[in-house]
Amino acid sequence: MSDSLLDAGHVSLDVADGIGTITFGHPRGNSRPGVLLRTLAATIAEAGQREDVRVILLESTGTGPFCAGASFDELQAIRTPEEGHVFFSGFAGVILAMKACPRFIVTRVQGKAAGGAVGLIAASDYAIGHTGASVRLSELAIGIGPFVVGPPIEHKIGRAHCTALSVDHDWRDAAWALNVGLYARLANTPDELDTAVRTLAGRLAKAHPAAMAGLKQVFWEGTDHWPELLAARARMSGTLVLSEFTRSAIAAFGKRA
Repeated sequence: MSDSLLDAGHVSLDVADGIGTITFGHPRGNSRPGVLLRTLAATIAEAGQREDVRVILLESTGTGPFCAGASFDELQAIRTPEEGHVFFSGFAGVILAMKACPRFIVTRVQGKAAGGAVGLIAASDYAIGHTGASVRLSELAIGIGPFVVGPPIEHKIGRAHCTALSVDHDWRDAAWALNVGLYARLANTPDELDTAVRTLAGRLAKAHPAAMAGLKQVFWEGTDHWPELLAARARMSGTLVLSEFTRSAIAAFGKRA
């Protein structure tokens, strides 16, 4: 796989009427190579410090998957534990940026979300999904585990649901995700989804910034140790990804995906 495709993708920030809309995209199902992850984390941090941003709306491009998770090509390119740690630290960086951001993050989920994308949804303060936006943690199927994204998922939906999602790695429909609290609301059509996220974001843009910042601290109580925890989890994944079992599993899974 060429470096150009590994680096492909984009992250943009547009601000209007107090709403900072962060959009990410990638030609491979909105997957997230390392460069995109680092840019996304930096953009969230930037938006959170801008006085003209009262609320953040996070979305991906297109009408297909919300995000296909990690870049399989980049996973296969990892050659050392250090490279593996750096790659999985990209997911940790986005989660920590979302957690630390003093603005509410409302996430629009228009399609399927796999792997790390489920962690991104869980790290949101409020997620609205389309009725076709099923979710899946596929990490065990490729010989690793949802080590880095597990903490925000468990924090959002509880250990029992997170365990089930991690162990059988089956697709769960959007109704299941709503029932366990991963989604706060569902929309039946793309237009309804757009209306729901824009209406909520517009209302939050008029709310008291200090009150929202205080609520975020409440939402994330008990997670101050996450920088160390996620770093350790990234090292676990970075080591496992080098095993022959995992390399074979990634290659086989990538052909089926």
